[in-house]
Amino acid sequence: MSVIKYQQTFHAIDSFLHGLKPLWQLVAFECDHLPWQHAFPHLAQTVWQLDDAEIDILDSDQQHLVDALLPSLIADIQQGQFANKEQLINQLSLLVITLPTSAINSDDAHDVPYIEPLANEHQNSDFAHFSAHIKGRKWQQISAFAEQVDPQHHTQLPLLPILEWCAGKGHLGRLVAKLQKVEVTSIEWQASLCAQGQVFAKQWQLPQTFICADAFAPIDSSKPLLLIDQHAIALHACGDLHVRLLKLAVSAGTRVLSISPCCYHLIEGTHYQPLSALAKVSAVKLSKHDLQLPLQQSVIAGTKKQTLRNQEISWRLGFDSLQRKIRDIDAYLSVPTIKKSQLSGNFSDFCQWAANQKHLVISSEINLSHYLHRGIERQRLTKRIDLVAHLFRRALEHWLLLDRVCFLQEQGYQVTLTEFCANSVTPRNALIQAIKTN
Repeated sequence: MSVIKYQQTFHAIDSFLHGLKPLWQLVAFECDHLPWQHAFPHLAQTVWQLDDAEIDILDSDQQHLVDALLPSLIADIQQGQFANKEQLINQLSLLVITLPTSAINSDDAHDVPYIEPLANEHQNSDFAHFSAHIKGRKWQQISAFAEQVDPQHHTQLPLLPILEWCAGKGHLGRLVAKLQKVEVTSIEWQASLCAQGQVFAKQWQLPQTFICADAFAPIDSSKPLLLIDQHAIALHACGDLHVRLLKLAVSAGTRVLSISPCCYHLIEGTHYQPLSALAKVSAVKLSKHDLQLPLQQSVIAGTKKQTLRNQEISWRLGFDSLQRKIRDIDAYLSVPTIKKSQLSGNFSDFCQWAANQKHLVISSEINLSHYLHRGIERQRLTKRIDLVAHLFRRALEHWLLLDRVCFLQEQGYQVTLTEFCANSVTPRNALIQAIKTN
């Protein structure tokens, strides 16, 4: 996709998210009713007609979720007070926007066949032994990512020394070193992981060297981490960590970058700091809470797990209503994580535990059964608020990805945004690849 097309897509998503932000930019736990029910009455009626169990099923599949709610949303837009009704309706396809499964060496990413993960190509004892200590799904991610950064498969990628960012034990870097036969420098801040990774590299006699360093520490100009003739890679570097890599690489003029972002909400500030010129002038402003939206997708759990999860949420919401009454402050109060064993007691036990954690006193005159019922009601409400917000999780993630893409383009890189593996392997399957052109 060209520079202009990425920019046009960003503008479309940006306009769409801003136009419908009352549906997704909110905190469900803070609501005591559907906050958008008057502006979107058809949507409100539809979500209240859904069975609670049906919500979990819909939430696990973006296409089914959109199919279920789209007619009501269209009806509300058509009948509502929107100045740009036709544009909004046309942009609803962004709710199921997807990435092409392709490589950087194509002008039209959609025309390139997807390369099967390495794990399916190398069914020999050598690779089976190489990956023996890596969990199956993690190995699938690593091998698929390694394929996409390999010049043997993508001819526009130059063969360069590799810098592996936030390496952990260096599983990815080790595989890349084996496949490409190039030097790999793996940066990781935990010394124990570096030590384990170095043992593995030595065992396989691979040119992989670990640097134990804090990615956020000031860079020693005499020992720069990022170089010009280098290919920097990062698989699932969280929040500020992958943003730090982008900024350092751009500053150094690093020739090639391949990153898969993750956990956008793990940032130091309270709000998202845009990278590209386009995002910096956007009316869409994102809090840490907003940045969690792309990561929210239900996984269909077993009956027992689902029951415990629903119980915990309803108890927490019930206590939240109680603490507001006790403190006479209408504001959410965070309660620590509990052990699952604590859910074997009753709601009264939980409230007493939570009150002790927050140094509150529960009067004997308080009717706790009322607050348990209130918690169950609020859980049903929050599930429906979240379900509608989840319509926009894919669009918001694309907004964040395109901010990174446009930033790199502004810095003189040729950039592609694709998938490196199937969504079933990991929902965080986006791959940003950039080659310095000037």
